[in-house]
Amino acid sequence: MYAARDVWSYRRLRPRSPWPGRLARTGLVFGAAVVLSLGLARAVDGQAPASYEAVTVQPGDTLWSIAAARYPGSDVRAKIWDIEQANHLQSPLIEVGQTLEIPSR
Repeated sequence: MYAARDVWSYRRLRPRSPWPGRLARTGLVFGAAVVLSLGLARAVDGQAPASYEAVTVQPGDTLWSIAAARYPGSDVRAKIWDIEQANHLQSPLIEVGQTLEIPSR
């Protein structure tokens, strides 16, 4: 029979496979490329600073009517969300005389 010492000496002498290290490096490079490309995409998307127009709410105005008038051909729901975010509104309720910052087209 083999002694326990012989089994451990065999394991120490056996060469290690290079594949785990190669896979780890490939994963790191791939992950870095994904993070870098997402970061560049966000930088390009938000490159131009937003400009705003001040609008005073008139009787009968709603966020929907303001967004539809200012952004014809656009998704009105997305534009309402932009207006709410720009003015820190918690709901779509607005009051007559209120001044809103409307993101430029």
